[in-house]
Amino acid sequence: MCRSLTTPRFQIRFESLFNAGRALSFPCDAQGHVELDELSDSARQNYLYARAVVGREFAAPTVQPIEYA
Repeated sequence: MCRSLTTPRFQIRFESLFNAGRALSFPCDAQGHVELDELSDSARQNYLYARAVVGREFAAPTVQPIEYA
């Protein structure tokens, strides 16, 4: 059973291999599991794309805590 990510505490981040500072990030749990049903259609498409091009366009993803102000 997956826990809802309504208040995510972690993000999985895919850094661009070619454009410094460009990245895609998505809410996830501490292990990097993304709840696809919680994403918008465009975010889900971007997440699946980023996963598909790891090593070609994006670096391997990292899981980072989200800091709230």
